[in-house]
Amino acid sequence: WCTIAEEEMCLLDDDTEAHSCHNFIKNAAPHLIPVLLGTLTKQEEELQDDGTWDIASAGGTCLGLIANTIQDDVVALVWPYVQENIGKADWRFRESATMAFGAILEGPSGELLKPLVDMAFQFLLNAMNDENMCVRDTTAWTIGRICAELHGIHLNFAVINTTNLPQLVAVMLQSIEGEPVIAEKVCYVLHNLANGYEDYEGDTSPLSPFFQPIVTALLEVANKSMVNQSTKLRYHAYEALNEVLSCSKKDTATLLLQLIPLIITKLQETLSMPVQSAEDREKQNEVQGHLCSVLQVVIQKLSSIDNNATKHSLMAFSDQLMTLFLQVFACRSATVLEEALLAVGALVNAMGTDFLKYMDAFFPYIETGLQNFAEYQVCTETVELVGDLCRALGPYIAKYCDKIMFFLLNDLQAQNLHRSVKPSILSCFGDIALAIEGQFQKYAPYALTMLESASALSIQTQQVAAEDDDMIDYNNSLRNGILEAYSGLFQGFKNSKQQLQAFHDNARQIIAFIESIYMDPNRADSVTKNAVWVLGDVADTLENVGPFFAEKPFYRKFLTECKNDTSLSDTAQWALERITLRISKNW
Repeated sequence: WCTIAEEEMCLLDDDTEAHSCHNFIKNAAPHLIPVLLGTLTKQEEELQDDGTWDIASAGGTCLGLIANTIQDDVVALVWPYVQENIGKADWRFRESATMAFGAILEGPSGELLKPLVDMAFQFLLNAMNDENMCVRDTTAWTIGRICAELHGIHLNFAVINTTNLPQLVAVMLQSIEGEPVIAEKVCYVLHNLANGYEDYEGDTSPLSPFFQPIVTALLEVANKSMVNQSTKLRYHAYEALNEVLSCSKKDTATLLLQLIPLIITKLQETLSMPVQSAEDREKQNEVQGHLCSVLQVVIQKLSSIDNNATKHSLMAFSDQLMTLFLQVFACRSATVLEEALLAVGALVNAMGTDFLKYMDAFFPYIETGLQNFAEYQVCTETVELVGDLCRALGPYIAKYCDKIMFFLLNDLQAQNLHRSVKPSILSCFGDIALAIEGQFQKYAPYALTMLESASALSIQTQQVAAEDDDMIDYNNSLRNGILEAYSGLFQGFKNSKQQLQAFHDNARQIIAFIESIYMDPNRADSVTKNAVWVLGDVADTLENVGPFFAEKPFYRKFLTECKNDTSLSDTAQWALERITLRISKNW
């Protein structure tokens, strides 16, 4: 039944396939759901924290898939069971009713669920004090689902409001001090609660008054997990913490700043942790990774606040932060390296050209990262960081570009480097060209050769990808890398008319490549946007390309279609004007 529900969901989600859905789930639901509800009371006697799969878990999963398939129709079949059983003396029925309610929170419309949630919310908060741990665990999970599915400013209703928010936070902060398995679910609640305020406009949000106690509680539970060896709880605590920090507003900036020295101290402590076994090393690396990710979020958040005093306060920690990051890089763990690279990227973006003072000490780790084929995610993050450095340092990156380009070109030709890294490398060519402008001339022939090869590979992939979603996604990623590289090259050389002529011979191939993209129904929106930009760049920067466009009249239909998209209309109009002007000059 799970498989049938998943298949029907796919069919119903696709307008072209919906007619072929036989609605087996919809027709079976009145008979099937009572059976599934019966399985929910067959729980294990004690709460399992190892992902144990039993008949109750299977029944709950199946019910959730059915809710996603038949949507509103599931409510009338499940809600009476919830009402009848949620207050019973037998814990199995209280837990099963709560599980049933949580399982149907995704699928039905928010408008239908809201009055039910309003009715149940206070009851659920009270149930966080239930004498049975299984009931408390499922209740926390259900509240987390409410926050995930029915909470956010994008909705035209609110189930979490200024009336029940204080009590919700108070109950969660009390429950997070309980058993680790319950604390995990509370972290899930706090994560989703914060996420619902992510797009809240203004300098404050309803969650701001609770920012400090929530952050304090999450840090405490993360510390407690060090003692009780709960890796899973530690992960959930830091994930929730990062979400709370990321969704915070300007009025919490002072508290964010106060976090930096605290996290710095914690990270310093990990460097002196006793490591006597592989397990100790793994724990050290894991905690370092979490702390680096917290610093990344804090740095990003503070640097996004339009306040010079805040940025100045952040920069006061830069020496300490960079010294610490360099020590962490010496640990050589892939998990830590990824998070540390992201944290350094945030610091680079915050500091701009001021980061130059750290480059000589930091550059050896960039060299190492660009050669790390075995841990390709580290290589990807290093390439992305090179892009950050280009944007921050501008022409000052030129001193390091000989080595960077050597490694990037070598990476593109390496058979043993994971293909997912290569689109980022191509895009990085554009970042470097934009930063050093005419100084990129000596690298241009090699970069253009690589871009031609990548374009040919993309066209070839397009012809064989067919229904292979992974290949389609990879090809779109590859195209974005190619197009971003070309756009960076054109913009970088825009003021060097003589040097731009070197690109003239490539213009015909670039236009043909974009025509192949236009012909592909599987192209991503981001690819379309980049293609429009590059068509405009070719016409805007290169002389005598009018005949190339005249040979490929597809651009008219392509750009006219894009003009109907409000997010692309201005760019498409600009590109069309540049091409029309270029053609008129050649006739």
